[in-house]
Amino acid sequence: MAVPKRRKSKSKVRSKRSHQAIGKPNLSSCKNCGSFVLSHRVCPYCGFYKDRVVLQPKVKADKPEE
Repeated sequence: MAVPKRRKSKSKVRSKRSHQAIGKPNLSSCKNCGSFVLSHRVCPYCGFYKDRVVLQPKVKADKPEE
């Protein structure tokens, strides 16, 4: 069975791992309300998916002004 002859240096290991970074998510705008949402998911703000209502969004109660 093959075994490495020498230990890999820190720079070799780190340069190899430089491509494993997690990038930014690809956000697309909702066609109904315009907010940014992950692709192929229901908009949490308006509840639309593919031009139809899938779920009713939760409405936050406004605080009464004094």
